Amino acid sequence: MRLRTVGIGLAVALLILAGLMLGARYFMQQSASAEFWESEIVAFEEADRVNPPDTGAILFTGSSSIVFWSDLAEDMAPWYVLNRGFGGAHLDHVNTYLSRIVLPYQASAIVLYAGDNDIGAGKSATQVADDFSRFVGRVRYSGSRAPIFFIAIKPSRMRFALWDEMSAANRLIAEQCRSDPGLFFIDIATPMLDLSPEGEPPPSDLFLFDGLHLSKQGYALWTEVVREAIEGALRELRAYDPQTHQRSSPSSPNP
Repeated sequence: MRLRTVGIGLAVALLILAGLMLGARYFMQQSASAEFWESEIVAFEEADRVNPPDTGAILFTGSSSIVFWSDLAEDMAPWYVLNRGFGGAHLDHVNTYLSRIVLPYQASAIVLYAGDNDIGAGKSATQVADDFSRFVGRVRYSGSRAPIFFIAIKPSRMRFALWDEMSAANRLIAEQCRSDPGLFFIDIATPMLDLSPEGEPPPSDLFLFDGLHLSKQGYALWTEVVREAIEGALRELRAYDPQTHQRSSPSSPNP
């Protein structure tokens, strides 16, 4: 009787595991399509109709590392920032929705994080770099001359087996940025890797339990690197003016 109970329990556990694996596979397949995120884009548009954001924000967009940056406004203060990250977006998904979640805001600067899920889904470094080039081209074609910042694809623990390809994408995009004075590559990968022995993934305390998404410690590291890069670039462009990047208010603090 006891063996029978154990057998039933094991069978149930295996069925649950199989269901989870099938669910994860279905999600990966569906989320590879830009249309999968349509409802999130519509939610942004509806929120904008109810409470239109000011123009001139520093716009953050991209995948879940932007979505889950819950303290972004505080971390970037006193700059006025807008978070338009969505789902587990690929870079080409951001391109698909560019006219709806990037261009309408007339951003004073654009910060993009994407490419992580792309390579996780089997895309090559070249594909990711080409999609970044298309992103830049479409932003510039719209007439925007806002500086564009690309946050390097992060070396996560969960996807560390793909780090060579991710690193190759980072190098290709960094090369693009070096060739254009309006593009800036933000290297968050090196300081993350520097916390571990060479050849090993960043320490676990930078991530949540899944080894993919950032923890508070991870975002603290990003905040320091991203703020320094943006401030340095804006000064370099002689576009560094706190009043340009924050809501106009007599009580707004100075940086």
